[in-house]
Amino acid sequence: MEYFNYQISAKADLVEIIMAFLGELPFDTFQETEAGVDAFVPVRLHQASLDKEVEKLATRFDFSYEKVLLKAENWNQVWESNFQPIIVGDFCAIRADFHDQIENVEHEIIINPKMAFGTGHHATTYMVIEQMQDLDFRGLKVLDYGCGTGILAILAARLGAGAIEAVDIELAAFENTVENARINQTDHIRVIHGTLENIETSGFDLVLANINRNVILESLPSLYSKLVKNGKLIVSGFIEKDTQVLLQASKNLGFSPLRTKRKDNWISIVFEKN
Repeated sequence: MEYFNYQISAKADLVEIIMAFLGELPFDTFQETEAGVDAFVPVRLHQASLDKEVEKLATRFDFSYEKVLLKAENWNQVWESNFQPIIVGDFCAIRADFHDQIENVEHEIIINPKMAFGTGHHATTYMVIEQMQDLDFRGLKVLDYGCGTGILAILAARLGAGAIEAVDIELAAFENTVENARINQTDHIRVIHGTLENIETSGFDLVLANINRNVILESLPSLYSKLVKNGKLIVSGFIEKDTQVLLQASKNLGFSPLRTKRKDNWISIVFEKN
């Protein structure tokens, strides 16, 4: 899969604001840098109107940027250079096979990113894992929506979930999740290449959705219908400014917020279906 990388140079105090506005556009991954932030958009989602919107933001917030095409064969190198282990206390550690083994954690998961990724925000993955630590997964039916590398589905399996489905629209993510499930000896995860519409089953006890604001908002009605009564939905991949719109949209459907976590201006919320 090919990406455009918008390499943005901006004042440090403006980076979060810029990311908030970019998050309403088709960008699906952000990586903060010393100069500002790199914003990634799949080539298939890129339109001329996107450049116009970025130009407007550049004028408004006085930043400069360079747009670079990342060929599929270059993406893995870019990802590996930015991929650092995620360590959530003594509960869970996520590392690639080129990192040293991490001691003294209950669950160590090995992820080989290839050309797939989650949201690209370690803060959001960290928070969802924290949220998962506080739940009993034994025997649950779980959906990992937008599975990326499969981190959350694999952890759900490690925590004792019974039936697990993982779906992603990107072929590279589908293939990577299959590989990572095998590496971590969690082969019972059913991995699907497609969208939420390709998930034919329902009656999930828990849905994990670490994606982005727009996808979550669009998918809330379908996710609600796929959950059992009192089922849980863990969402992340959006910033603090978007919290109210997500809370209102979820309330309108019949979700109740149970717990919110914040990290580096990113938010994760656990909802319960009424």
